Amino acid sequence: MSEQLPLLDPPPPSNVHRDKRRRWAERRIQELRELIRLHDYYYYVEAQPRISDREYDALFHELKQLEAEFPELVTPDSPTQRVGGEPLKEFPHVQHRIPMLSLDNTYSREELREFDRRVREGLGGQPYRYVAELKYDGVSVSLHYREGTFVLGASRGDGYTGDDITQNLRTIRSLPLRVQPVEYHGVPLRTFEVRGEVYLLTEDFLRLNREREQAGERPFANPRNLAAGTLKLLDPREVAKRPLRLVCYYLLTDEVELQFQSENLRLLRQMGFPTDPHWKVCDTLEEVFAYVDYWEEAREQLPFQIDGIVLKVDSLRQQQQLGTVARAPRWAIAYKYEAKKATTVLEGITLQVGRTGKVTPVAELKPVFLAGSTISRATLHNADYITKLDLRIGDTVIVEKGGEVIPKIVGVVLEKRPPQAQPYRFPTVCPCPNRQQLYRPPGEVDYYCDHPECPWQIRRRIEHFASRRAMDIEGMGERVVDQLVSAGFLRNIADIYELHRHRAQLLELERWGEKSVDNLLSAIEESKSRPYHRLLFALGIRFVGEETAKILAESFPSMDQLAAASIEELTAIHGVGERIAESVFRFFRDENNRAILERLRRAGLRFAAEAPKVRLQAGFFLGKTFVLTGELSTMTREEARRAIEARGGRVTDSVSRRTDYLIVGRNPGSKLRKARELGVRELSEDDFLRLLDQNPVE
Repeated sequence: MSEQLPLLDPPPPSNVHRDKRRRWAERRIQELRELIRLHDYYYYVEAQPRISDREYDALFHELKQLEAEFPELVTPDSPTQRVGGEPLKEFPHVQHRIPMLSLDNTYSREELREFDRRVREGLGGQPYRYVAELKYDGVSVSLHYREGTFVLGASRGDGYTGDDITQNLRTIRSLPLRVQPVEYHGVPLRTFEVRGEVYLLTEDFLRLNREREQAGERPFANPRNLAAGTLKLLDPREVAKRPLRLVCYYLLTDEVELQFQSENLRLLRQMGFPTDPHWKVCDTLEEVFAYVDYWEEAREQLPFQIDGIVLKVDSLRQQQQLGTVARAPRWAIAYKYEAKKATTVLEGITLQVGRTGKVTPVAELKPVFLAGSTISRATLHNADYITKLDLRIGDTVIVEKGGEVIPKIVGVVLEKRPPQAQPYRFPTVCPCPNRQQLYRPPGEVDYYCDHPECPWQIRRRIEHFASRRAMDIEGMGERVVDQLVSAGFLRNIADIYELHRHRAQLLELERWGEKSVDNLLSAIEESKSRPYHRLLFALGIRFVGEETAKILAESFPSMDQLAAASIEELTAIHGVGERIAESVFRFFRDENNRAILERLRRAGLRFAAEAPKVRLQAGFFLGKTFVLTGELSTMTREEARRAIEARGGRVTDSVSRRTDYLIVGRNPGSKLRKARELGVRELSEDDFLRLLDQNPVE
């Protein structure tokens, strides 16, 4: 395939007949898709990019423009379609035609020798060899291709039934949406199944965790947990924001009779799938041991995490002969590496404060080298974790790299405890200059600082307030917020709306000119028109996300009503639990928060919901609660939600006794069963469309 941009003829002028331009565009679109697939392969599979990021972006941008001009030419396997569609409400189930079995694990050479003995006896003296592969610490997935195009992706589930996560898997750039044509003994491989692992690079994992900690959110325990949690997200657009990777190791097809695992790995790579570049054919058990020993040390140099190696009989015929026992194959085994540990001294405990005010204790350690890096700090999670381990300053502690990435303290060497070591008392006030009393919500393990001007929180709070889904203040990103906070212009969110008073001083800042200052001030002024529920979300009240903010705004149409609500009134709202109610109640009773809210009110922000634009007299949707399940053929879920809300109805995500109607599309999920158990009335898509026509919005 060519790496250049050959065109048989130049692009026709925009004023030529559309049919002629369409014929040219069809050829160009196909060429661009092939080029992008080729460079995706070089970048994600071969790790040897052939063009710059800018050149790649130019190809992608041209393809998007042409597909926008001729939407009828868009196909599911186009590189532009990796992220598309509205969020799902639930994952349909998928039956695995061939079970996705788990592997038996071992940690000793003796058990490897025992495995080898069972293989030798099971094959009755036939010669055999192994394929040794790195055991990526990821999440197993199944990928189905028809006519060379990716059509279905599923999670492992219980090994027999998984979830349809096709849309989430499509976002992974290393997954080929269309494979390179490959023949096996003269037969094209077109319809097949591939199995692999979804994982993250260590560097990406650490970066995402840093971002979560800065936002006051609990970090992920290890890359595998992050990959698993990402694949369970119902919105593929959110999945696309996380840099998931793929490695493939298993090929299944009915088109030909495949013969060897080693051969299949080469076929997968030829088709464009990323595979483990470090696999090795081993003719003897001693070669297996050498492979195991080498990677136990060399794994620290890998840019991703492995937790062992996988050993497989190479011959697929012999694999079939050996068969399976219980839920594991007799022809494969996983050799797991032990987590590496070290001992060092706990020299102190400091506190970190996130955007939501959550206070996290951090162990300050005497530096110790462990698993390829020097460790001097480790998270202690919360006060209960410290109490459980009975950690004391001066203790000799055992440090382990959780998931081979995040250092954690897993124990204390009591015999080395200094006589004067005292039990640790968790501080009662925040280390910030405001010396705010720390608060621990009932039933929670974390302490919080509630002061709105806590310097550890203020940057993240302002960034959240100005973010696109909150007040959407264009130009107020992380760099600008940091600069304005550092210069003393912003100490809390209300200061944003007084920046216009400092226009002259802003012009004196580095990289600021007349136009950039005026653009920012205009964006701030424009944000005053954001709806009341967006302001509620922007305030950053703990546990109040976008949907909860909408629910609160519907139940309490003004900020004053919400501020006066009791915990009992808040928990009476469907979708608001005790945790949310307690958090909202505390927020509005804090004098600092009330002072900031009063400044926002004076600045002209919207403190009440707009009057509904629908008729308040009788209408089918008015005042009723709906739930959607399955796929609608005429509109997306979000379009259906907006249509219902425009007519005075409400849409929730789960079925309860308060649900008036369940709207049922194709392939409905478990909500249908629950609705029938509760006696909730059902509407087909045709019924729903008819009712929309009968109840137009005025």
